[in-house]
Amino acid sequence: MKLLQRSLVARIIASLLAISGMALISITLTMTMSNSSRGDAAAINVAGSLRMNAYQIMGALQRLEYAPEETSAEQLEGLISSFDQRLYGTTLQQTIPIDDRHERRRQLEKLQSYWQHSLRPALEAPAAATALDLATLEMMIVEMVSDIEVLVTYLEQSTEAKVRLLGMMQLLFLVLIAIVVSIALYDVRHNLVVPLRQLMVLAREAAQRNFKPRSELRGSDELALLGHTFNKMSAELATSYAALEDKVSRKKQELERSNQALQVMHDASLSLYGGGNDLCSSAAPMLRELEKLLNIGPIRLSLNDPFDQREMPVLETHSRTRPEYCRDQECHACLIDPRPLELVTTDKSQCLLLPIGVGDTLLGTLEVWHPQERLNDSTRRLLTMLADQLATAVYLQRRIEEQQHVTLINERTIIARELHDSLAQSLSYLKMQVARLERMQQKEASREAQSAVCDELRTGLNSSYRQLRELLTTFRLKLEGPGLQFALRQTVDEFSQRMGATVELDYDVPPYLLNPNEEIHVLQIIREALANTHKHAQAHWAGVTVRFADARVLVRIEDDGIGLEDDSSPPMHYGLVIIRDRATTLNGELSIANRPTGGTGVKLVFTPLTARLIQQQPDSAASDSHLGTGTS
Repeated sequence: MKLLQRSLVARIIASLLAISGMALISITLTMTMSNSSRGDAAAINVAGSLRMNAYQIMGALQRLEYAPEETSAEQLEGLISSFDQRLYGTTLQQTIPIDDRHERRRQLEKLQSYWQHSLRPALEAPAAATALDLATLEMMIVEMVSDIEVLVTYLEQSTEAKVRLLGMMQLLFLVLIAIVVSIALYDVRHNLVVPLRQLMVLAREAAQRNFKPRSELRGSDELALLGHTFNKMSAELATSYAALEDKVSRKKQELERSNQALQVMHDASLSLYGGGNDLCSSAAPMLRELEKLLNIGPIRLSLNDPFDQREMPVLETHSRTRPEYCRDQECHACLIDPRPLELVTTDKSQCLLLPIGVGDTLLGTLEVWHPQERLNDSTRRLLTMLADQLATAVYLQRRIEEQQHVTLINERTIIARELHDSLAQSLSYLKMQVARLERMQQKEASREAQSAVCDELRTGLNSSYRQLRELLTTFRLKLEGPGLQFALRQTVDEFSQRMGATVELDYDVPPYLLNPNEEIHVLQIIREALANTHKHAQAHWAGVTVRFADARVLVRIEDDGIGLEDDSSPPMHYGLVIIRDRATTLNGELSIANRPTGGTGVKLVFTPLTARLIQQQPDSAASDSHLGTGTS
């Protein structure tokens, strides 16, 4: 019973079983009643035929009285025999109960006894016609017919009772089935259809993200349990959805902060990479913006000394004092605001230590203080990107400083070599001439001999002064221009004005192919050749060609002047000697000859160090030895 009360499925199954059972019982009873009434109609027919047979016997007696013939007697005997067979036949015996107390059995036995002991003997007696009169026999037959009618009545009443009983049973079972169906329909409607509609409404509301409606189902059946489960699921979904929305909102805020932080880092990248050694003006504003966006701070940047690996604090946001290595006392980027952050106190925050390094080289560390709760992954990735960006900036700054230092040393080496190759040798020559003049004065040499030495001194001084001016002009061009091409363009413009003629330039060399020493030598050779053209060639046109092909650099200076007397340099022509010396220094091939179309052509072909893939740097030791010689 408890199961039926709790289970809707069990109630529906019980209702179906009850309806099926009652229908089966009704069909069984109907079939049983039908089987029990199978011989009633035959018995009624037999009983009715007995009455008809009795009247036939009476008619046969009347005919026998008025016409005593043998045929009439035979008909009477046949009718008596037929009546006896029907009265004792199986049709009546099978339909009438065997119980002696049953009225139909008593009536049949009475009829049989009356026929057997009274009427049949009177009809079969030879002297029936004389012994008994016809009226008496008719009276006996009429009495028997009355008994037969009573039996027929009993049989009809029995059949009618069975039919009425069958109809009542059918009506009863129909009423019972209707009651069970009504109860089942009521149960299905109120405990299945209505709850299902309510659950469908809740499902549609849940699909629209409305988790507030609740099921009102009561009980312990399946749908009530489903409603309770749905209420629990709706509550859990509402909680989960609220948590998910909160998480999405927090993620959205984190993404916005991350995008703003990336924008700040992007905007600060130019100043960070182009700010030189001043990290305060480039990195400090970015760090302060990141502190506000990410709710972190303070941040301290410490760099390692590249020589003794000593840690040097160079930048710290929200600091109470200036960093030890502060370069600008007018800058307040590191100091605390009038309203400092709460995270300055270390007892409420934790420190995240990030390495500042490139590859295996550790350049320093970045200390990031943050609240005690754990940093999320996006903030950690942003801080890691910040550390990488600072590491790249610091590394580039150091590389720039090293490159500037190396460049400065190279420039000084080039200047020293140029001074040694030109001005120092001239001064050494003048020094020897002065010593020669002093010896001549001590020996009281002739005035003509001393005048010759003085002339040589004057010529040497003029040459030295010219070389000094050329060196100053060359280095000014080199230091002010961004490479050899720019310096050659200025040189061509200068000599075009000095000569009053056109000087063309054809330059086709990849950038950064020549080292500074090679650029100076090429520039000096071209200037010396153009200076000789200006002084001696009487030219109206000059051309300068600098090209790179087949891993070799071609330098050609041409003019349309008067040319040389022969292809060799004039004796003691100092400019051509310097040109040959510089070509030898470049390991190049120099040729000076007259052009077929007139004028002079200077051609230099050499292989640059980068093209020869020489791993060693230019021979600085030789330069140092030259400097030593020049100094001596």
